[in-house]
Amino acid sequence: MGDWNPDLYLRYADQRGRPFIDLVARIGATDPATVVDLGCGPGNLTSTLTQRWPGSRVLGVDSSAAMIDRARTTHGDSDRLRWQRADLRDWQPGQPVDVIVSNATLQWIPEHQGLLPRLVGMLAPGGWLAYQVPINFDEPSHRLLREVAADPRFAGHVEGVARTAQYPTVDAVAVLTALGCTVDAWETTYLHLLPGPDPVFEWISGTGARPILDRLPEPLRAEFSQAYKEKLRIAYPAQDFGTVLRFPRAFVVAQRTSTRAPRQSG
Repeated sequence: MGDWNPDLYLRYADQRGRPFIDLVARIGATDPATVVDLGCGPGNLTSTLTQRWPGSRVLGVDSSAAMIDRARTTHGDSDRLRWQRADLRDWQPGQPVDVIVSNATLQWIPEHQGLLPRLVGMLAPGGWLAYQVPINFDEPSHRLLREVAADPRFAGHVEGVARTAQYPTVDAVAVLTALGCTVDAWETTYLHLLPGPDPVFEWISGTGARPILDRLPEPLRAEFSQAYKEKLRIAYPAQDFGTVLRFPRAFVVAQRTSTRAPRQSG
């Protein structure tokens, strides 16, 4: 899969940022020394953590070189705000962490529920793990994406492409409580009002459709995009006030209350 495009991702920065703000608002840490954002992207949201916790040292971690470069260019490197390129499946902190945040990232890892013991094991006693993942696998945007990808014109090129993973939120609650955490979990649906032509395609081409689009050579990519746009226009009709994108998401905020070290997997 090709690297992320920060400009395309930031095209809907305000709407994409709302779940992050809602997630962080439910973290009860008062004065954490260390805060880590796993899957920090271009750093526009990570940088706000220095305002939420002025006394903390914040680290943004992302596997994308383009995203980390954009974060460093825009926000700089300092003692209070640093950036590191790493795959969160392999990343290890140098010391226990007080707060770990992950916004719309874990769904890209098929086995991400299996990472929860490892992430909890990174926390200091009393530390917090907070993450948000899309649960839109059955929404028209994704159903139509799979439908177009199954077209014989494209199917051979996108076979085996990485897909996002979705699990029942209650399963994460069960795992985290068994690890000695207190858990606050909820699901909500955002109604994003998007301006301009083909805005749902523009939104998803910067995230969920990336693995498929990256696999397709031209002119197949253009053919795929056109076929997908046509279906999206029907599923998400433009209104006088814009196009409504219904987007359900799951939130999990856990505090490690047990001093017993979780058994880490992987």
